[in-house]
Amino acid sequence: MVNNKKIYFASDFHFGIPTPEKSKIREAMFIRWLDFIKKDAQEIFLMGDLFDFWFEYGTVIPKGYVRLFGKLAEIVDGGIPIHFFRGNHDMWAFDYLEKEIGITLYRKPEIRDFNGKRFFLSHGDGLGPGDTGYKFIKYVFERKINRFLFNWIHPDIGTRMGLYWSRRSRYANEATEAKEKEAALIKEVDKSRLAIFCREMLKKNPSINYFVFGHWHISMQHQITPDSYYIHLGDWIKHFSYGVFDGKKFELKKFEAK
Repeated sequence: MVNNKKIYFASDFHFGIPTPEKSKIREAMFIRWLDFIKKDAQEIFLMGDLFDFWFEYGTVIPKGYVRLFGKLAEIVDGGIPIHFFRGNHDMWAFDYLEKEIGITLYRKPEIRDFNGKRFFLSHGDGLGPGDTGYKFIKYVFERKINRFLFNWIHPDIGTRMGLYWSRRSRYANEATEAKEKEAALIKEVDKSRLAIFCREMLKKNPSINYFVFGHWHISMQHQITPDSYYIHLGDWIKHFSYGVFDGKKFELKKFEAK
């Protein structure tokens, strides 16, 4: 790593909900965060669900996000790489962000080394045992034939349909249930499917120091072994949290800029 430079991680922004007006407030806060970190960022990792719904038609891009895209392009043009891991809400992101902004897009987990520490990076959806219902839905949505068929729906109708589906998620409309599940997960984190996945991965690759995920909208860092940690980055709906690696240690922080 470059001296005095840091690696930043954030996830689960879900821009577009609950209303365009309220989403713009969160989007503006995220842009302020990008301005805040760009002075010492070596790389930035966005770990999925940048949008609550996203589909790239052949010649049409969903309305909105102009300031967000402009800021991301400014940072990339300034020499700071931005990496984007597709989440379950933006699995239909194809090549627009790569071609127009210069962001590197990932569809599968990645292992990266920073200053002698090894990171396993993924949005987190579909990993670990169980959750067969979601894994089947993900398989259906990722099939090329279904993407092809959705592409023929008029963008106004398709976007409304996509936002309707996404707004049925527990993070959009079921705050009480989400809070109860979050509390249970934190209490019994060792039993969670992603914690089980991490332990199984360590059997194959014991050199991994940090497993970094989004997806579950909780902000926590849990030690698995003396040298390995399981991390959830939180979100930009409730927590406004992010991770930072300074070359020696990983920390979870909250952005509280006015």
